[in-house]
Amino acid sequence: MRCNTIQLKVENLSLHHTPTPNITRAYLLGALHDSSEAKYTFRLCQKNLSYIELCAQGIKNLGFKCRVYKEGKDRDLHIAEFSKRVLYNFSINTPIEKIDYIRGYFDSEGGVPRNFSSRYYIYFAQKNKEDLLALRSYLIDLRISCGNIHNPSKLVDPNLIGSYHPVKLLFVRKKI
Repeated sequence: MRCNTIQLKVENLSLHHTPTPNITRAYLLGALHDSSEAKYTFRLCQKNLSYIELCAQGIKNLGFKCRVYKEGKDRDLHIAEFSKRVLYNFSINTPIEKIDYIRGYFDSEGGVPRNFSSRYYIYFAQKNKEDLLALRSYLIDLRISCGNIHNPSKLVDPNLIGSYHPVKLLFVRKKI
């Protein structure tokens, strides 16, 4: 099944720079788009260990335990596993929570072109179109211009909320 994407325009957008990432419940809810779940826990999964450690520290700062481990002996996959109680009865309500949610969503399911000569845009990829429609409504609430949700092609693609992800952050900052 092909993924749907949302594209954002960068123009007229002031960026919120946070020197020390503040991993909030809203951020974690967005980041869960790249996770799995068991009966009592969520498992954030990434190749990038520093990102997993960042999320784990944020969960600990919220007052919860988080276990970090490498999955399998030969796999390059790191896990931050934490209790579902961290997000129990949490919902997105404020503009700041929407920004944190979008940032977490971007860090799990978003991207920017890595070729710096390409036209700059930001995209979110997700198979669940309704999920992208909800994300798009948050972006529009924040007055961030979005392209249409579509199945991407190499001929067509546009822009930004920010990132805490160590690898994606480098590519986002190079273009700003």
